[in-house]
Amino acid sequence: MRTLLCFLIAAALTVAADADVTGKWTGNFTLTNPDGETNESTAVLKLKQTGTEITGTVGPNEDEQAAIQKGKIEGNKITIEAEHHGRLIKFDLVVAADRITGDANLSGDGQSAKAKVDVTRAK
Repeated sequence: MRTLLCFLIAAALTVAADADVTGKWTGNFTLTNPDGETNESTAVLKLKQTGTEITGTVGPNEDEQAAIQKGKIEGNKITIEAEHHGRLIKFDLVVAADRITGDANLSGDGQSAKAKVDVTRAK
């Protein structure tokens, strides 16, 4: 019985780690400046997953994309770093089925801001 339970747990963990985020993801990017002002924008993520490594591009639309400098997935957690207009953006995201949500922290030029990301897999 104990062996069966261990097998089932290991199988469940393997399935969770097998989430493939390769593809195009589109949705919302809600930026909050240090003064509390918020700005709504769109988000387009073009991701390629190879094992636990994530490469590709991120940006507000198809024409304005920044290359992912560092990206990885561990289970359902995704971390991405990219530079856009001289600002470093660090994403801490979670994937669940065909939806990725989470936070982004932007820094550069002595300024910082936070954002919420909510994207779904483009069909």
